[in-house]
Amino acid sequence: MSPVVVGTAAAGHTVPWRFVAALLVGVGLQVGANYANDYHDGVRGVDTHERLGPPRLTSSGTAEPRDVAAAAFGAIGIAGVAGLALAMATSRWLIPIGALAMGALWLYSGGPRPYAGLGLGELSVFLFFGVMATAGTAYVQAERVSAAAWWASVPMGLLAVAILVANNLRDIPTDEAGGKRTLAVRLGDRRTRLLYRLLIVATFTAIGVGVLVGLANGRVGLTEWALFALVAWPLAIKPMEAVGKAVGRELIPVLVGTALLQVSFAGLLALGLWIAGVTAS
Repeated sequence: MSPVVVGTAAAGHTVPWRFVAALLVGVGLQVGANYANDYHDGVRGVDTHERLGPPRLTSSGTAEPRDVAAAAFGAIGIAGVAGLALAMATSRWLIPIGALAMGALWLYSGGPRPYAGLGLGELSVFLFFGVMATAGTAYVQAERVSAAAWWASVPMGLLAVAILVANNLRDIPTDEAGGKRTLAVRLGDRRTRLLYRLLIVATFTAIGVGVLVGLANGRVGLTEWALFALVAWPLAIKPMEAVGKAVGRELIPVLVGTALLQVSFAGLLALGLWIAGVTAS
């Protein structure tokens, strides 16, 4: 939901039904991705009783694999219907883009060679849950993507990646044992912790760079109002400290803290972008 809110604010124009539809696309794809990963990792044997995160439906036997897969397709279907409505109202080019997002969602842990095991999951999350979700929402609102929307999509993508990195850091032992060579497995424990911190720092740095560019040329950067997002920095301190020493289940608060940071950062950034739009008009 966070990139949808930010993208709407960056558009400077809101069509209520399109906002709701964009939310359905974002939430539908996120829920669908979670169910799809639950299903694929469960049937492949990647998830076992040794998994340190919250129990999953398939591997724990709480639900039948076919039911989890059906839930995934149901969530994806809702996203597809909402996305099709947005495409018909704006541009048909959204249809192949949406299809690409759905394919990426399924192939993350599924298919003959899941790309999460190739260390490409973080790149996919940045593109689809950062750039596409933010800039795409701005487009369906205003039928153009402003410089502010492009800039805002970068920190939103970086925070989404940070959540995934925190999750995969926790799962390094079980993923490695199950043959799932995520980027965290490939980098190793120490460098993955460093990557997490770099992502958080880069998130806030991106706003500063965008504002500096905007001061030099307002048409291609962010206004000073975007600096509101920096107020979220105190929420980054605890996860940044914890990720340096936490192990196993102790990493779950890092994951939760990063999600809270993303929501707060997005809300503050959206507020700044909205004020910038109001003052400009």
